[in-house]
This record gives sequence, structure tokens and C-alpha cells, in this order.
Amino acid sequence: MSNEPTNFADRLIAAARAKESCVMVGLDPRLKQIPTHVQDSARKRVGSTVEGVARCILEFNRRIIDAVADFSVAVKPQIAFYEPYGAAGIQAFSETIQHAREAGLLVIADAKRNDIGSTAEAYAAAYLGTTPLWDGAEFSAFAADALTVNAYLGSDGVRPFVETAKANGKGLFVLVKTSNKSSGELQDLRVHDTRRQSPEAIFERLGGMVKQWGAELVGEGGYSSVGAVVGATFPEQAKALREMLPGVPFLVPGYGAQGATAADVAWCFDAAGLGAIVNSSRGIIFAYEQDAYAERYGEAKFAEAAAAAAKQMRDEINEALASR
Repeated sequence: MSNEPTNFADRLIAAARAKESCVMVGLDPRLKQIPTHVQDSARKRVGSTVEGVARCILEFNRRIIDAVADFSVAVKPQIAFYEPYGAAGIQAFSETIQHAREAGLLVIADAKRNDIGSTAEAYAAAYLGTTPLWDGAEFSAFAADALTVNAYLGSDGVRPFVETAKANGKGLFVLVKTSNKSSGELQDLRVHDTRRQSPEAIFERLGGMVKQWGAELVGEGGYSSVGAVVGATFPEQAKALREMLPGVPFLVPGYGAQGATAADVAWCFDAAGLGAIVNSSRGIIFAYEQDAYAERYGEAKFAEAAAAAAKQMRDEINEALASR
């Protein structure tokens, strides 16, 4: 679209406003949970091979993407569920991104990349930029809109991703306070700094660094294209980070299957109900297995069940935001 904002954060805000939604669907396909008729179709066409499995995953993803497109602003394919199938799985990952973009959805590649120097530059080029070929030609490997990044190596492990994102109108989401139970073993440790009167948690220090890294990528909407991953399973920390980091978009895992509610994720938004996208993976893509959807939809209508779950998630979060 010619009028589409060039800044990733502006595109994210525009999509959230247009759809009145903050829902992001995690595309974490598990072969055993993909409906039998989708598996049988792929095996019939391609055979009981790794290529057949990859084709099954891609068809499942396409059906889910088409079903949830009206209720979600983005999808988040987690590369860990594609890599076990080798080259065929990576091809399914790439084609999933392409289909989602054609459906008008933003794509956050969940690969949690980190390294330094030329290695980080290569990772960034694969997901957010292009790679030179011969005779001036360039190749875009995955063409995601944004990428998750692990900042454990420090600033020189993040800067190449920031520069590539800036050059290509893309975004980053840096792991800051993750949703897993043991995240506090490192992230909640308090560190001392002579420049501060009191110690701060590591996740708070990292949040401040994320804000600095994104200072040059702030869009017209006031948000940066460098965001933070902030788990909804720790609402008090999420609330503190939201107050600390105005203008930093949050990618919020932990909703649904991990236990966080709409009231928990509401702390991740600003006063206008913007500034965050909330992920649900299993709770949407395998909704047909849940009691709330099984009788009405069942396995045959798995995509319709996913759409219903995405809509319900959107509505529940909107209601929680309206009642703050």
C-alpha cells in the first residue's frame, strides 16, 4: 500500500486502530495437534516425508492466518517449530511469512537472535534486510516486519539489529521481562550503579537500554520501532515498565495458556489503549480442542474456532482497557 507508514511502530499503531485490536497470533504448529484431515491431505499430495509434514504445517498456517486476519494485527511464527524439519521446515516458515503479509498482517519473526559483529549483521540481514548476491542483485530471506532479539551480549550485540531495522523500516522486540516462571532468577536481580541512589532490577536496567537504542527510530505516533518483550504473567513488573518506558511498544506473551488474563495485560498499554500487542499461540491456533469451542466447531472447523478465539481475546482485552 503506497500510503502505508514507513516506520514499523507507526504501522503497528495504524493496524491496532484500524482493527480496534491488539491481538497477535503465535504460529507454533505442533504436528500432533494439526487436524487429521489437514495431515491426510498433505500426505496424499506429498507423501509421508519431511516435505509432506512441512506442507501440512504451511496449509494449517494459511488456514489460521486467513481466519484470524479480521481480528488480529500480527502473527508471530516461532522458528523453533519449523527448524526440526530442516530445509523443508524453513521453507514453510518463509512461505508462512509471505502469506501473512499478503493477508495484510504484520509479521514478528520469533527467533530471539543475538550475537556480535558480522554475525549479528548477518542475522539482521536475514530477517530484516537483504543480502547481496551477484551483479548488484539482493535477496530478502524472510522479510519479516520485526524480530525478537536477546540482548545478553550487550549493546554491541543489539546495535547491528537496530541499524538494519532503521535502514529498512523494520522493528525489534528485545527480551526484557519474560513470561516464564524462572525469569526472575536473572532478570529480577538487583544491580548497583553509582549514578543511581538505589539499586535497580536487571530487567529495569535493560528496559532503559531499550529506550536508548530506539531513540532514533521514534515514529510520528510517538512510539519507537525498538520494543520490549514484557510478560503478562508478572503484571506488577509490567506496570512499572509501562510507566518507565513511554514510547516503547511492548510485545506481551503469557496471555491465555500461560495464565495471564485481560486484566493482567491491560497494564502494558498507555492511557489511549495503545503501545502493546498481546500474543496467544495455543489458545487460538488449537482452540478447536478447547471445551468452549469443541462442540460448536470441532476439528473440521478448526480455522473458524481460531477466529472465534481471536475475536473473544480482542473483545476481552478491549473491555479490560475500557474499564481501567
